[in-house]
Amino acid sequence: ECILSGIMSVNGKKVLHMDRNPYYGGESSSITPLEELYKRFGIPDGPPESMGRGRDWNVDLIPKFLMANGQLVKMLLYTEVTRYLDFKVVEGSFVYKGGKIYKVPSTETEALASNLMGMFEKRRFRKFLVFVANFDENDPKTYEGVDPKLTTMRDVYKKFDLGQDVIDFTGHALALYRTDDYLDQSCLETINRIKLYSESLARYGKSPYLYPLYGLGELPQGFARLSAIYGGTYMLNKPVEEIVMDNGHVIGVKSEGEVARCKQLICDPSYLQERVQKVGQVIRVICVLSHPIKNTNEANSCQIIIPQNQVNRKSDIYVCMISYAHNVAAQGKYIAIVSTTVETSEPEKEIEPALELLEPIDQKFVAISDLYESTDDGSESQIFSSRSYDATTHFETTCNDIKDIYKRMTGSDFDFENMKRKQNDVFGEEEQ
Repeated sequence: ECILSGIMSVNGKKVLHMDRNPYYGGESSSITPLEELYKRFGIPDGPPESMGRGRDWNVDLIPKFLMANGQLVKMLLYTEVTRYLDFKVVEGSFVYKGGKIYKVPSTETEALASNLMGMFEKRRFRKFLVFVANFDENDPKTYEGVDPKLTTMRDVYKKFDLGQDVIDFTGHALALYRTDDYLDQSCLETINRIKLYSESLARYGKSPYLYPLYGLGELPQGFARLSAIYGGTYMLNKPVEEIVMDNGHVIGVKSEGEVARCKQLICDPSYLQERVQKVGQVIRVICVLSHPIKNTNEANSCQIIIPQNQVNRKSDIYVCMISYAHNVAAQGKYIAIVSTTVETSEPEKEIEPALELLEPIDQKFVAISDLYESTDDGSESQIFSSRSYDATTHFETTCNDIKDIYKRMTGSDFDFENMKRKQNDVFGEEEQ
């Protein structure tokens, strides 16, 4: 919502942004001080002395990293919100196999040195990586007999004779699919996802992921500032009493007895109970540690993916770990957040394999959230609801949602170049 309010302001729309919370970012805020997190999760005693100063903590409720070459970074660069943020590269990306974790091999050299595969498998995997890197949908010479629209990914793996373990980490740790449904779909999207991973990795070398200092709560604030520069108004602590309709169209929002009139409305599902449906649940467990995760070369930030096949599930389990190095925890402390799509009536049991990797854990905060999506595309009502945040640990699905809402609102595709031109109209070329 914050990103869209920034983009709509740049597009010359008059934007009023209301939030019932006293902080920015709604569901995806970063909670500070630490006492506030204990309160939020109903832990009566509050943090012990050993946790350091409460205000040194900024704990994300929804853990996600940014792909260095991904859509959100492009949105940040084009809107120049980067001037309000500092990023660090996440130190490593790991994958779980047979109870152990291994670094995800992402370059040819790493692939040849990795313990994830045997000697011959490595050569085949290397060939596959070279094929993906050279693949260009506009140049049939690069196809090597693979039809981007018709060949399934399962057939591409067959062509390179890749075994189940390699398929697992390629699909889940490189292409970042949460389930195996992609195997029987055409291969183009998977090839593009692996390319995005490799190109993101190529930018900084350690991993393809970035993370903002002071936590993800900085992102919505950056876009709120952007909106303000272009004349948008932001109100925190503003309760929403009613969405005012006329003949099935939205005409305003009622708050504290007044109605703010509007032509279009964007909000998250929590404001629209009657226009959304529940499509699942996500469990997220925030764990405070006093040590880096074992077998990650003492990394002060990393991601671990546990592919579903390894733990007899339908969807992957993710671990995101950040620490005091990102100004989100007290000195010497680490925050690991485990997330996955709920599949059974005992969600906490489902994430045990991930929690075992983190032992010993100083404190756990468990949240189970319902996933909602809109039953109304907004064409009639002009109300546009975002989807709840899923279990993935990067912002690509969120950015797809932003682009989808943008298209439904404006009737045209979201175009980065066009954004740039609109900014120049407001600021003029010289000042940028």
